[in-house]
Amino acid sequence: MKVLHVITDLDVGGAEQQLRLLLRRLPVPCEVLTLTSPGPVAEGIQADGTPVTHLGMTGNRDLTALPRLTRLIRDGGYDLVHTHLYRACVYGRVAARLAGVRAVVATEHSLGDAVIEGRRLTRGVRTLYRATERLGTATVAVSDTVAARLRRWGVPEQRIHVVPNGIEAHRFGFDPAARALVRTRLGLPLDAFVVGGAGRLVPGKRFDVLVRAVTQLPGVHLLLAGAGPERDMLRRMAEQFGSGDRIHLLGERDGAVDGAVPGAAADGPGGFGPDIPGLLSAIDVFVSPSPDEAFGLAVLEALASGLHVLYGSCPAVDELPADQAPGARHFGLNVHELATALRELRRQGPGRLPVPPVVRRYDITRSAEALLSVYEQALADTPARRGSPTAVPPRQGRAAALPPASVSLPDPARSPDPSPISNR
Repeated sequence: MKVLHVITDLDVGGAEQQLRLLLRRLPVPCEVLTLTSPGPVAEGIQADGTPVTHLGMTGNRDLTALPRLTRLIRDGGYDLVHTHLYRACVYGRVAARLAGVRAVVATEHSLGDAVIEGRRLTRGVRTLYRATERLGTATVAVSDTVAARLRRWGVPEQRIHVVPNGIEAHRFGFDPAARALVRTRLGLPLDAFVVGGAGRLVPGKRFDVLVRAVTQLPGVHLLLAGAGPERDMLRRMAEQFGSGDRIHLLGERDGAVDGAVPGAAADGPGGFGPDIPGLLSAIDVFVSPSPDEAFGLAVLEALASGLHVLYGSCPAVDELPADQAPGARHFGLNVHELATALRELRRQGPGRLPVPPVVRRYDITRSAEALLSVYEQALADTPARRGSPTAVPPRQGRAAALPPASVSLPDPARSPDPSPISNR
């Protein structure tokens, strides 16, 4: 079995890091093709030994990319194409179909109720997605919540497979030395109460709620990791409330997939900024204010560090019994409610918690094993090409076969790009 992964970009992000972790554990030959922005994750994947090709796509409506992508897939002789993120799923499914690939699998990493990867779910976006989804063999949802959304969109039940995201929990374990190092280098008092957050600084993540809540808590510091168009607005907000010296916007941080020493990441020439494990060791409470998540990787990583977590949406936690994540607490999208919860945790002196059962449940090795089962099923349910390896027998479930050749191919140019802040 030879697999090509097609992804929109390989900048630092949850889906991109998830792909790298999976590639390390999938026991089949894999290659990666990124439509745009190879980025730092591409360098890491290549360092791991997996080839990465950059297609050089210039935008959502760059239709010249489709024949190039089709040719690369055909020349590669792949048995299965696996697409990740919206644009890659649209173009990748069409190209794989034109190239005659036996099976096409797509993973939905970021499908929310109202947005997908930051873009609004307009009628055009939905129509194009549903049209190209028919060209695939199976669609992977990263949570039961995403699976339910796909069913509401009209994706047939037999095509949907739930394969949760996973983490390497040991990378996020609490490190007292990293805690002291990060706080010292950022100029934070060792006894300060420090709140943390991480994610893309876009409106849908609602980090404005977090910043405003912290401004109401004298002496409390915020470490916020992430890049995006709302960075300047959040900085101005902090200064407006007289809290610019307590709100620390750290920029884009790495998840330390390489196993780097926590807290060792650089922040520009002569600067310093913690990686995600270092950030988690340095803080006392983690907050994820996003009201619409597909899984909640950041929350899971924080729980792996033994932190108390306040979150707006996290299917990874909400889909399980409460005793699986006793340190996680849901809050409404309300500044006063969040400030009150943080004030109470500060009064209690939260300390570190034992790593909860939910973390062990979402181990990346289990995710890779489940994904391999989807691959095997997809190949078993599609006819083999002449000269292809014999299809492996199915393990469980059923995936729909490729549609007949008479299915018309949609035009990706007809999907509007309503979100100027997202290039996915």
